[in-house]
Amino acid sequence: MRPLVEPVLLAVTAAALLLGGIAWLAGWRDVAVSCWIAGTLSAVVPALAWVVHSLYRGRAGVDLLAVLSLVGTLWVGEYLAGALIAVMLSTGRFLDAAAQRRASKDLRALLTRAPRFARRKTGAAVTVVPLADVAIGDVLVVGPGEVVPVDGRIEGAAAVLDESVLTGEPLNVERAVGEPVRSGVVNAATAFDIRATATADDSTYAGIVRLAQQAGSESAPIVRLADRYAAAFLPVALVVAGIAGLASGSWTRAVAVLVVATPCPLLLAAPVAIVSGLSRASRHGVVVRSGGALENLGHAETLVMDKTGTLTAGRPVVVDVLPAPGHDRRDVLRLAASVDQMSPHVLAEAIVTEALAQNIPLSLPVNMIEHPGRGVVATVDGAQVSVGKPPAAAPDAGWARAAVNRASLDTAAIAWVAVDGRVIGAVLLRDPLRRSAPRTMRRLRAAGFTRLVMLTGDRAAPAREVATVLGLDEVYADQSPADKVTAVRAEREKAVTVMVGDGVNDAPALAAASVGVAIGARGATASSEAADIVLTTDQLDRLADAMDIARWSRHIAVQSAVVGMTLSLLAMGVAAFGWLPPALGALLQEAIDVAVILNALRALRSDPTTGLRLPRDTEEMLRRFDVEHDALRDALSLLRDAADQLAADTGESAIGALADAYRFLTEKLLPHEDREQNELYPALATPLGSGEATATMSRTHAEIHRLTDRIGNHLDLSRSVGEVQPDQIDDLRACLYGLHALLRLHFLQEEENYFTLVAPDAAGPVTDDRARRDQRGMQS
Repeated sequence: MRPLVEPVLLAVTAAALLLGGIAWLAGWRDVAVSCWIAGTLSAVVPALAWVVHSLYRGRAGVDLLAVLSLVGTLWVGEYLAGALIAVMLSTGRFLDAAAQRRASKDLRALLTRAPRFARRKTGAAVTVVPLADVAIGDVLVVGPGEVVPVDGRIEGAAAVLDESVLTGEPLNVERAVGEPVRSGVVNAATAFDIRATATADDSTYAGIVRLAQQAGSESAPIVRLADRYAAAFLPVALVVAGIAGLASGSWTRAVAVLVVATPCPLLLAAPVAIVSGLSRASRHGVVVRSGGALENLGHAETLVMDKTGTLTAGRPVVVDVLPAPGHDRRDVLRLAASVDQMSPHVLAEAIVTEALAQNIPLSLPVNMIEHPGRGVVATVDGAQVSVGKPPAAAPDAGWARAAVNRASLDTAAIAWVAVDGRVIGAVLLRDPLRRSAPRTMRRLRAAGFTRLVMLTGDRAAPAREVATVLGLDEVYADQSPADKVTAVRAEREKAVTVMVGDGVNDAPALAAASVGVAIGARGATASSEAADIVLTTDQLDRLADAMDIARWSRHIAVQSAVVGMTLSLLAMGVAAFGWLPPALGALLQEAIDVAVILNALRALRSDPTTGLRLPRDTEEMLRRFDVEHDALRDALSLLRDAADQLAADTGESAIGALADAYRFLTEKLLPHEDREQNELYPALATPLGSGEATATMSRTHAEIHRLTDRIGNHLDLSRSVGEVQPDQIDDLRACLYGLHALLRLHFLQEEENYFTLVAPDAAGPVTDDRARRDQRGMQS
């Protein structure tokens, strides 16, 4: 009933005060007094209920002092003071309720998504039965796109499953006949059979729902900031009022002390600051569902994060195309993308996106057949092309073994491309780190997090790689939803803990944390329902923004409360000596309230000590150079191609590859680097505080020029004799490989240190192709 009681109470008390004031000005003193008494009494009843509720929970909060003030004003006949306090009390409660009102945490999305029926197979007949009727040993049919209803084992044929709902990993997995399959995962290919090994109540998905509900019910209640300060302020006010009344023999003096002691700065200033923080957070794409969550975020110490979709992009991208000897990289990508145009597979989408981003024209495939777990076969330009697993065993050629090793080192998936049964290349794909992740981690540490932990259902190797790049304190890999809840609870026992996730599998852990944060841009409804804070954009750095806002709002709330209580304490001293009657004390308290509320409204603005404000022309320049990086990055492979060519040939073809690489360096790359050096870096010097902020990047520019000149000298020497001489090969390959690695690292450093200073959405929506290029840029 709280959402109904508090608005009505505010309307009644405000109307009583206003009507009483009008009646008083009209000379109807009795009517005015009656209105003020009614307003005071209307606040006394709910306030008593709030006090009883607080005492039941073991807390004597801010409402107790307000009740004593209300009753005291009625007792000594200071009705105007009582009406003023009633309005202040109801206003504070209304604001506090608005700040703490959150969406339901019953995880309706989890329950809605859970299947209600299953298709049971008996002989050749298939019947639809309620899920509760499924027994262990029943054979069930799972159609394309359907959710696996109960835990079981694959029968009849292999299955391709989307397990992201449980593990968070975006890549589909293949389960062979006899392998276990868990409820809640999605059939990503053709229909298959399972033999139930558990009932619906004992299956994995039902367990996730129970975990989330249990974790949510175990969350510690949030103590309001006002109540924490009132715990110390209340006894002081009671002692001063008691001494004033006993020493003077006048209880009116005691009530006057209580009136000016009424903690309106606590009732109003803290909620106003928190509500202001919520409003500012929403403008940054951060929906905070409770004032208590914003308060807790303001003094959190531990951050626990899921990997996939939180620290990484949450979808695979092409990181490299490795052609077989005698084949062209673009042609391999063109054939693969042409075949994959009609496939709904997540890897196929990534390959097509990469080809389109490189403006590669695609052919229309015919006679396409998708083999679940193996890939796609189609006829393209008169040849049969397959993308996925190789036609037979993995190729044994040297380049193919190198591709397998590269994929293992990069924790990437391989899509082999074959024409008429002969493998001509491999496409490497992986889920890349978000570009903004390293900078965001630094910002979060600066904001107050002392411990950064990653939880993931992924394997240990890719998890450790991400943790190393980001400098995390702890990594937990191969985590089930139950494991994540256990880990979050353990962290919460040590400190106020924030959990960030984006999938259904993260919902129980979000509910178990002190503050749950969901990245909800991609429709992760279940995790959003379980979270206290939802990032409405797909940008992790919004969490750092939320942290800055939380700390600033809490700072303003504390500042307002302390200043207001200090002024109230001074007024209490004046009232104790009888120099301040209750009605005048109430008006003085109003002046204090206005002062602290105006101060609390400062939370609508950003903390002047945080953030970096760039001139508009500098922002536009950063975006322009960012776009140039995208184009240049696609051409960096020319350097590696030239170096690879030297291993097989030192004649005209090697010189041609070397000439292409040098032409790219001198005609495109170096002009870009020179413009950065002469235009961008000077523009960044002022907002970054010093030219030293870009000094290391300038030194890298010098090294890029040096290596380019060295490659040019090698090219001139090779052209003069018609081949690359043996004594040149080692140094030339070292220059090419070294420059390739240096440029990738340099791009990463500039993008992380400078380009992320400009929010992507500031210039409009980010396209899928642009997002893909951003993510691929994180691969080193």
